Amino acid sequence: MIFIVDDDSATRDSLRQLLEAEGFDAQEFAGGGPFLDAVAPVPGDCLILDLNMPGMSGLEVLGELRRRGDKLPVLIVTAVADPAICARALADGAFAVIEKPFKAEQLLVLVRSAARLGD
Repeated sequence: MIFIVDDDSATRDSLRQLLEAEGFDAQEFAGGGPFLDAVAPVPGDCLILDLNMPGMSGLEVLGELRRRGDKLPVLIVTAVADPAICARALADGAFAVIEKPFKAEQLLVLVRSAARLGD
């Protein structure tokens, strides 16, 4: 299962369609709180997590997962790739950070690699 957490419904929908077309099961969440409430501990292959969301940021979601001891590979996506924040995300245990807009194949390569880590 690939989880998608992004506050933008169009982004979530397009990512889910892309992943399902590649044979992945995907589940969408509109924010970090609903994701953490619904899926903990996380029995999945990878999490695609938006960095900038209202309420709970992607860094906060990542931090909470790691505090819970969850090793789910997390792929951070962001429209604003601040080098310091990207470095912090990686230091906090993100698998990778990718800047929006990204090419579908670029995302799929990262998702496949991250999913292999979860095996």
